[in-house]
Amino acid sequence: MTTILVTGGTGTLGRLVTEKLRADGHEVRVLSRHSEPYAVDLRKGGPALDAALAGVDTVVHCASSPNGGDEKAAGHLIAAARRAGVAHLVYISIVGVDRVPLPYYRAKLAVERRIEESGLGWTVLRATQFHDLMVTFLGKLTAPPLALLPAALSDQPIEVAEVADRLAELALTTPSGRVPDMGGPEVRPVSSLARAYLNATGRHRRLLEVPLCGRTYGAFRAGGHLAPEQAVGKGTFEEYLARRFG
Repeated sequence: MTTILVTGGTGTLGRLVTEKLRADGHEVRVLSRHSEPYAVDLRKGGPALDAALAGVDTVVHCASSPNGGDEKAAGHLIAAARRAGVAHLVYISIVGVDRVPLPYYRAKLAVERRIEESGLGWTVLRATQFHDLMVTFLGKLTAPPLALLPAALSDQPIEVAEVADRLAELALTTPSGRVPDMGGPEVRPVSSLARAYLNATGRHRRLLEVPLCGRTYGAFRAGGHLAPEQAVGKGTFEEYLARRFG
């Protein structure tokens, strides 16, 4: 039996990774800022982090914040993992972090590089956006009666449970470096996803596609965040919407 620590283990992805590993009979420690007995703010580190990692074989690093601090958190985690003799660090990243100049993506790429240079055994998996994040995005865009959508933009949402299963699988293998990306089953125009969301929620909105400007939008429009050649996901956006909204 392997002892595994999951950072961000109470979050959308980390919770499912934890459940999968425990169902397979492994001892799993959940690390998050407010989850005892391993309540740790990775951005601060400290003795509690060392205690959480004592005797751990593998770390699955799911904790992340679009508000900043990921690089500092990774630095504390890597240093503590070295002290604890952790054999394998598994990290979930995002497709396009090396192509889209979004600050959050740049931070995720910087964390990847820190892990690669850490001296630890490591595995990095990049995935496209989760279905629930797409719903949050579309919920904001379609709040007004006239919904303004970014023109010529597509996305490739994926089922979070599928990514969790893959992370759990990787945690139980030897360090594999950068593994193939995981993309959702379909690359869809945002307008198509918006219509599916409106149909599922029983709302009517006029949709208007508006061209934007800037390097980040250009990178998204060029598909820098997509992985059409790795469309390995099975669950569709409509299936997710049906479960969530009935």
